[in-house]
Parts: sequence; C-alpha cells; structure tokens
Amino acid sequence: MSPVKVFGSAAFTNVARVLVCLEEVGAEYEVVDVDFHAVEHKGPEHLARNPFGQVPAFQDGDLMLFQSRAISRYVLRKYRTPDDGTTLLRDGDLQGSALVDAWLDVEALQYEPALHAVFVQHRVVPALGGTPDEKVIGESVEKLRKVLKVYEAWLGERRYLAGDAVSLADLSHFPYTHYFMGMPYAAVFDAFPRVRAWWQELVARPAVQKVAAMMDGRSG
Repeated sequence: MSPVKVFGSAAFTNVARVLVCLEEVGAEYEVVDVDFHAVEHKGPEHLARNPFGQVPAFQDGDLMLFQSRAISRYVLRKYRTPDDGTTLLRDGDLQGSALVDAWLDVEALQYEPALHAVFVQHRVVPALGGTPDEKVIGESVEKLRKVLKVYEAWLGERRYLAGDAVSLADLSHFPYTHYFMGMPYAAVFDAFPRVRAWWQELVARPAVQKVAAMMDGRSG
C-alpha cells in the first residue's frame, strides 16, 4: 500500500496538525513540499488538490482532501486501534465524541484566533518588512487570557479536554501553541497551572516531539 501524501511543509501549523495525527497512529506518509515563493499553491495543479490554494492537501489513493481538521479525523478513523473507549476521536462513545467535537470547535473558534493574531504580528509582519502592531498583540493576548481561564476551570475536573485520555481535541492545539511558547508572550500561561500541566503532558508525547522538530527544521 502506497503511503498517503501530505502536501505542504511541516512549518505550517495546519500541516503539522495532520502530521501529528499520522505519527500518533504510526501511518506511513510522504510530505510533498509546496513552494510558496514560486506561488505553487495558487497554480492549477495545487488548486485541484485544495481549491482555496492553501495547505495542507491530502491524498490517499483516489481520495483528495483539504481542511486539516477533516483530514485529521479521516486519518484517525482509518488507522484507529480497536475501539476501547480511548481512541483519539472517541468514536463509539456518544458523549466522549461530542466532547471531542465541542473542544475542537473551541480550539478553532476561540483559542486559535488569539494565537494566530499574535503569530502574524510577531513572526509574519516583521518577515515581510513591517512593524508589529503592539495594540493587536496586547488585545489578542488578553483574549487568550480569558480563554485560558475557561480551560483552567475545565481541566480542574479532568486530565485532558475530553476526559482522562488524550484526544484530537488536545492534539489540535499543539501547532500554534508550539510556536506561541517560543514568543515573549508565553508567560500568559504561567497564571494557569492546570493548563501548563496539560501542555507539558502533550509535549512529552513522542509524536508531538517528532513533529515539533520538523516544524523547527530539526531532525526528528
């Protein structure tokens, strides 16, 4: 069986989200680089993979997918271990799977936008020769602080977001948080010890460590 293909560099957070799922289940995969400097992502070949001209795109035989969270669900369903109630999607557990879905929505709609705004100002704007907007950064860090307060209370009752075992809801937080923790604003997490402990458990996972190394351009 040919390995699945992931189009896009691990440096992109949405690509990293897919890669960490592939690593968690031990699936064979190939990363196919898309040259953004050459604008390959807007060319007809890549637009046939991802009509929005973004990464990742994902190929498994005749199947082509885009949207990282949808790809992640596909990967975890295809390669999941026999359902014992602790799979990364909680399939077969109605309440557990609902919690995974709920916290994936929280991550996408509440958590990531705050980190993304800081990332753009701190990393992308200077790389393009601009000056970071400190007002945007400050407002975004404050938004994140309010979100983390909710996480802190929630994690007081459970080890992970969807219970006492890790799930996609947790793993999906990894890519942007990895970058954020290398920024001067990471101290916002210090006021939330349960969130800190949750993050430390995530980064101790071998799959997360391997993809983090790939994101940073280090050997796995």
